[in-house]
Amino acid sequence: MKNSISNHFTIEIEQEEDGRWIAEILEIPGVLAYGSTQQQVISNVQALALRVIADKLEHGEICLK
Repeated sequence: MKNSISNHFTIEIEQEEDGRWIAEILEIPGVLAYGSTQQQVISNVQALALRVIADKLEHGEICLK
């Protein structure tokens, strides 16, 4: 049986010592992005997550419920 995707994802954000922001979506390994503001880093990590999910759908690694 194939994995399904969640309707909800957890975005964890932190500010680095150099002032950049880093965000990660905990439920999708490897989905990590940087940005110069909190809003930018959230947008960046959400866009990356959508690309990763699309790739997994195209390759049959996950299916939608």
